[in-house]
Amino acid sequence: MATLKEKLQDPNGIVFLYGTTPPRSGTADEAVQSVADKLAARLRDLSVDAVVVYDIQDESGRTQLPRPFAFVGTVDPRGYASLITALTGCPTITYKPIGDMNGAEWLAWLDETANLYGAGCLSIVGRPTSGVRYPLALSTAIRLAAAHPAGFTIGGVAIAERHSEQRSESARLLAKGVDGCSYFISQAVYHAEATERLLADYVRDCRDAGVPTRRIVLTFAPAGREKTITFLKWLGVQIPQETQAAILRAADPIARSIEICCDNLRRILGHEFAREIPLGINVESVSINRDEIDASVELFRSLSDVVREWRGRG
Repeated sequence: MATLKEKLQDPNGIVFLYGTTPPRSGTADEAVQSVADKLAARLRDLSVDAVVVYDIQDESGRTQLPRPFAFVGTVDPRGYASLITALTGCPTITYKPIGDMNGAEWLAWLDETANLYGAGCLSIVGRPTSGVRYPLALSTAIRLAAAHPAGFTIGGVAIAERHSEQRSESARLLAKGVDGCSYFISQAVYHAEATERLLADYVRDCRDAGVPTRRIVLTFAPAGREKTITFLKWLGVQIPQETQAAILRAADPIARSIEICCDNLRRILGHEFAREIPLGINVESVSINRDEIDASVELFRSLSDVVREWRGRG
């Protein structure tokens, strides 16, 4: 059976991920265990290749909009990822924002991550505030992680919303691939056009540069409440006004959001570039509401069906 590293780096096939955020910092051990047990039960009947464990950071400097929910840190994602693997047997991808660390601190964190937690796959995240000088460049952090003796599989983020003529996200992905990223995970897709434009340009730029495309994992999230949609938009997710209205006016808003996510995936898969990029699907829930969390399972199954239909068309 292929390892997660082999699956992520294989130019063929689609990987299926499920994203989760660890419990809040200060949560008692038994409560952390309970949350992890519930997640394991949720994943039991899903064909998940890996669980993505996020490490959140305070992104208030990224936007002038007020944060819909107060920022609260989480328990160490590395420990939580180890717990999830122990409960499910499923490998994990651990997110890590580099924050204000310098090179020595970053190398120490990588050593600790390998030696104490045995993490194999990392997704490295830059800072939410641009135009600020930091002691460690994102490109350097990626290169150091990729060259680490532990043999980490390194990934990054893909943000279609910031792809423009003035700032090419495609060029950023290309550069990160050269630095050592073998996959990218997008933020939630609620506006297919932005993702279509990015993927088309990425294929073109890779072809022009004579390098292979890296795997791009598309993230989807159910959203059936105005607060959830507001939070997604605060995170930088582009949700057109008509899409928001279609969800909130529906008799079953969560079901409508799942339909929209599936329609967006069909649109993306309908392009030729979908056959030229190794793709992946990641489902997450950014909500604390039980119905929206449960809906992530239904969304995972629905998106899997869309992929199955697409594969059937050859």
